[in-house]
Amino acid sequence: MKYLKVYPEKCVGCHACEEACSEMFFKEKNIKKSCIQITENAQDSNYNISVCSQCQKCMPMCQPEAITANQFGVVMINKKNCIGCLICVAECPTRVMFYHESEKTPFKCIACGVCATKCPTNALELVKE
Repeated sequence: MKYLKVYPEKCVGCHACEEACSEMFFKEKNIKKSCIQITENAQDSNYNISVCSQCQKCMPMCQPEAITANQFGVVMINKKNCIGCLICVAECPTRVMFYHESEKTPFKCIACGVCATKCPTNALELVKE
């Protein structure tokens, strides 16, 4: 199993992880096109880190079977098979399947770890079990 472990208590909200992710996958620094999302928790001024835990609960709801898991348990979206219905975005139990209006298909964390390498406070860690 491969996934991204988060340490929200270490996050300072710099968005370096989001920028690295969007640049890696969309070739632009646009935090709205990141597979990881950082939001401020207004109650305690800390930050929430939203990232896919690779739970695989999205897989059975995908009718064209565009969502599968690889040999490491990482949930992947096959853009060629995806019809863009966005049911996975609406039904994701942890709200970590994302969509941007400029893209034809949704996107999510694939545990590549690029965000973890750019985090200045080590709030993210790529874990392989």
